[in-house]
Amino acid sequence: MIRCSRLPLLFCSVWIAVALGFAQAKAQEAARPADPAAATYQYEAKPNDFAFEKLNPRLAPPPPAKLLLDKGDLLAIAGDSITEQRMYSRLIETYLIACMPEMEIEVRQYGWSGEKTDGFLRRMDNDCLRFQPDVVTLSYGMNDARYRPYDVTNGRWYADHYRQIVRKCQAAGAEVVVGSPGCSGKIATWVKSRSGTLDEHNQHLCALRDIAIDVADQQHVAFADVFWPMYQAKVFAPGRYPGQGWRPYEMCGRDGIHPDWAGHAIMAYAYLRALGIDGDLGRIHVDMSADTATAEGGHEVVSMKQGEVSLISHRYPFCADGPVDRDDSVRSGMTFVPFDDDLNRLMLTVSGLSGIATVTWGNQSHTYSPAQLTAGVNLAAEFTDNPFVDAFEDVSQAVAEKQAFETHQIKKVFHGQSGQKDMEKAVRETEQQRAPLAQAVRQAVRPVRHVIRIHTKG
Repeated sequence: MIRCSRLPLLFCSVWIAVALGFAQAKAQEAARPADPAAATYQYEAKPNDFAFEKLNPRLAPPPPAKLLLDKGDLLAIAGDSITEQRMYSRLIETYLIACMPEMEIEVRQYGWSGEKTDGFLRRMDNDCLRFQPDVVTLSYGMNDARYRPYDVTNGRWYADHYRQIVRKCQAAGAEVVVGSPGCSGKIATWVKSRSGTLDEHNQHLCALRDIAIDVADQQHVAFADVFWPMYQAKVFAPGRYPGQGWRPYEMCGRDGIHPDWAGHAIMAYAYLRALGIDGDLGRIHVDMSADTATAEGGHEVVSMKQGEVSLISHRYPFCADGPVDRDDSVRSGMTFVPFDDDLNRLMLTVSGLSGIATVTWGNQSHTYSPAQLTAGVNLAAEFTDNPFVDAFEDVSQAVAEKQAFETHQIKKVFHGQSGQKDMEKAVRETEQQRAPLAQAVRQAVRPVRHVIRIHTKG
């Protein structure tokens, strides 16, 4: 067996001094902008770990400065089998419905197992664009990498097809978020044509990530970086969370390709940020000396008496109260990215305190100094077992049922006998079936009444 240390170094981004014969340099040449002035690359900061030695990913662009979604928009979530798992797409839709209900966003998911960019390009008019989406997120690259080492022809093929998809979406009037592939945790043993090592597969995926950045730059659309945060989490997760007995922590899933909930939480974070979401979910202020309270951002104060604040909320925090040390936990995945800081801020500030105070919300209590409460604490991050958990799960379950039907609608009906016989009839009939499921999602978001108790010592 050839050791990895004896293989040629394959870089994900071009260092000017690297010989042009190396495959990763060719990847950058294929994706390099035509304008030489735009060809200066910056690189992501790398952890000091051997696992990152052969990776030099290009610096990802920042999230958009403004929200890409407008009130009443339709968001289409397209991708391969990882999208068809209906996990990150479920997290995204649940977030938009529960945390931003005033936006009245509608979501459809279009995951298709085994799909590459050319596959979606062929079916996107019939399956997706017929519904006139306002925003489309794209998650392709895992299958486009073909489970083998990088070659320049494949890089150009991926760029060409991804670019065509973006242009078709733009021609239809849709905003686009170009997503990178994730990373691999194992060799995909079910792929007969696979070749190369796991390191080479991840170098290939990283190269496609950089090409996806170029496609996004050239088409002036947003970019969602899945590969880089997921690869870092893959490397460091086993050390942070050793696993449950015989079961190791596997960020990329049991088969090394399809993540469990932790990996999908990282994916959802990447796409929500790329949509320009700012994460401000409301603010509650309590003045203990005046015995008053105010709230904003979808929250209303019903009463305030002796440190007990009763509220009614129309916007939810994002709820994930599972264990932090399991790869099948959304909460665990959230610990690898700044999910709560960037996307999940329900802030409580308290003034008029003479000493430390204990805050009780739902089934949890935490003690804070006056300085901490004056600066503000993030209830969503600190109180994971909170009064919204059950209501949030109801929304999530309604989303799961609707998205499961969407897979059936597209794969079994549109591309089945009914669609082949009479596509327009198939669309009408399945839309009638989908309508009550979509209505159930909207109706699942109900106002939540809850109480915050602030107790001071002395």
